[in-house]
Amino acid sequence: MQKKIDLPLSALANGAIQEKLDYELEKLFNNIHDPNTKAEDKRAITIKLEFSPDENRQTVKVNTNISLKLANVRDVATTVLTGRDIANGKIEAKELKSGTPGQMYFDDDLTQKTDVGIPIDVIEREENRKIINLQENRG
Repeated sequence: MQKKIDLPLSALANGAIQEKLDYELEKLFNNIHDPNTKAEDKRAITIKLEFSPDENRQTVKVNTNISLKLANVRDVATTVLTGRDIANGKIEAKELKSGTPGQMYFDDDLTQKTDVGIPIDVIEREENRKIINLQENRG
């Protein structure tokens, strides 16, 4: 027995609808495996077929729209320290790396750093250059 309505989606428009669906499925599964999204969030693909018959109802244009709804990327938060530089009056802002303002920490390479990630040895070298020997000029 032959089908009275023979319109397989995979064959319509010379396979273009199936090709578009495959393209969207690839994006959907990449989103599922993205560690920056919530695994449990729902994703969706909607296939919309719109039929527009002519005046005589003999030919029908079929327009296909495939839309994709992915899981959102997770929010990322951080803390920023900000203030005004006393020396030049300019506003500064740097990310807090240590977790607590004023608290030093060790990075992954065990380098000791300030709360905003500046290596301590760099600061010590700069401060050693600025040492003023007040005893030198005593008479």
